[in-house]
Amino acid sequence: MKKNKRLLQDSRTARTVRKSRLWASRAMVAALALMLALFGLFGCAQPAQDGGADGQAGEQDTPAPSAPVVELQAFAANSLEKALPEVQALYTKANPNVTFADTQFKGSGDLVAEIEGGAAPDLLITASKGSMDNAVENGSMDEGSRRDMFANDLVIARAIGSDTKINALTDVLGEGITSIAIGDADAVPAGQYANQALFTIGAYSDESGKEGSYDAAIEPKLSIAASVGNAAKYVESGDCQIGFVYSSDIFRFPGIETVFVLPADTHKPIVYPGAVLKGSANAEVAADFLAFCQNDPEAQRVWAQYGFEVL
Repeated sequence: MKKNKRLLQDSRTARTVRKSRLWASRAMVAALALMLALFGLFGCAQPAQDGGADGQAGEQDTPAPSAPVVELQAFAANSLEKALPEVQALYTKANPNVTFADTQFKGSGDLVAEIEGGAAPDLLITASKGSMDNAVENGSMDEGSRRDMFANDLVIARAIGSDTKINALTDVLGEGITSIAIGDADAVPAGQYANQALFTIGAYSDESGKEGSYDAAIEPKLSIAASVGNAAKYVESGDCQIGFVYSSDIFRFPGIETVFVLPADTHKPIVYPGAVLKGSANAEVAADFLAFCQNDPEAQRVWAQYGFEVL
């Protein structure tokens, strides 16, 4: 009898233990489920907290609008045809939304005449203040955007390998000099500067370098070139013994070298002004490019490489 009671008691104890273990197991499962639910809720809510209140996350994640695409058209003096494209490439690298149409490189007077005739570049860079003065006076250019950008020197060049010697400007009048290339003063500032220098030795009749005539001692020697680049080519090819060109042209044409540098007091200062066309749709970008030409360190190195002095 006692044995039966003990067996019954042991059975009840075992059932109690099993129930306790079952409830403990269920409790653990419930706790785990609760933790998973809380974790999921926290994970979903986190982006809204990062973005701020009132569901503003989408606004902050929206990319900024890209800069408008701009294509600038430039007119520039012929002597800039090597250096300017390199600086334009630097500007596009820094401002990928800005590119350049084919830049027109011609004599400054021709460029101003084209603008007067209806051409509409965004910006103009001339090789003389006088050319830019004309463009401003005829109402083409925005005078407020005008800036003096570079300086240059006037030199007499000879072909590399030539034994021609020039020790003074008056030497061009001597019998040893038989042919001289010079820019057309009506269109090319370099021609006007050369004539101004010739005026100082009595070989040209007008101090401005534009309205006079040549002395009989030099006129037969002259070959008038449509651009300063063409004058350099005449010397490089041997068609002319010497030529009046810019110091920057020595860097443009590998077949010529400087034989004589014209003293600064023989001609007006050679300054390249730049300005933005009145009414240009890209006036702000054009003005920024002109500033970049002068202020960017890499651009300054390009100008120096081609013989220009940044003002």
